[in-house]
Amino acid sequence: MARILIIDDSPTDVHIFTKMLERNGFEVESAANAEEGIEKARSSQPELILMDVIMPGMNGFQATRTLSRDPQTSDIPVIIVSTKTMETDRVWGLRQGAKDYLTKPVKDSVLLRKIKVALES
Repeated sequence: MARILIIDDSPTDVHIFTKMLERNGFEVESAANAEEGIEKARSSQPELILMDVIMPGMNGFQATRTLSRDPQTSDIPVIIVSTKTMETDRVWGLRQGAKDYLTKPVKDSVLLRKIKVALES
């Protein structure tokens, strides 16, 4: 099954997403900040990345832009999953290269459907 990298500084969110994804057959790794996430994406080449926005240091928008412009990682779809709920945030995230933008809390069924669509494209 597909390998998913979760880039999120919330241990609680990482735990919840990891358990749900593993229950559905995905292999999961995580990074606690954007810089670590970019390095893991380059080294392990996951099939998909779930990206938080609000993190210390580099934020998720910056990390998504970095990943989408890097030839090593530009083919890895990024789904932003954030507490930022403004339409401008969603539009900005998509302009940085994200394939989709979801707001927390997100239902498992919605997240799984969006992951499936991103992996198939």
